Amino acid sequence: MPQLATLTADTMFTVLNYGVLPFWALLIFLPHAKLTEVLVHSVFVPLVLGVTYAWLLATALSGPTPIPEGASFMTLQGLTKIFSVETALVAGWAHYLVFDLFIGAWQARDAQRVGLHHLIIAPCLLVTLVVGPVGLLLYFMIRGISGKGGWSLFEG
Repeated sequence: MPQLATLTADTMFTVLNYGVLPFWALLIFLPHAKLTEVLVHSVFVPLVLGVTYAWLLATALSGPTPIPEGASFMTLQGLTKIFSVETALVAGWAHYLVFDLFIGAWQARDAQRVGLHHLIIAPCLLVTLVVGPVGLLLYFMIRGISGKGGWSLFEG
């Protein structure tokens, strides 16, 4: 098995993409399993992905390919320069993966809390996996239309 320092950005991208799929499968197909509770609804996955993100970000900032001059989160051109470094791009992708899974797990917990049947929200989870904000929007729409829990997300 290669050491972290020798992993390429392409390899890390592949590992991250395939690495989150088992957690999504648990969330979608085994929502009430103890394993889902322990892995997906705990801090485990966000912690692992968060550490991976931090490592990738540090690698991008100190790695052999320097971040180009003018790189910035404040302009499109600056952001393009940041993501021209593959490790920074993979770090950004890890950022998406951790937040999309976090939102998917929240949707599943919220649906249980307000009494939405899992089969109704499973499509939302699939959409959240692929295009996170659209899946979240779909969940909000289903939640609102169903009358379960109303529009307030913080009801007891």
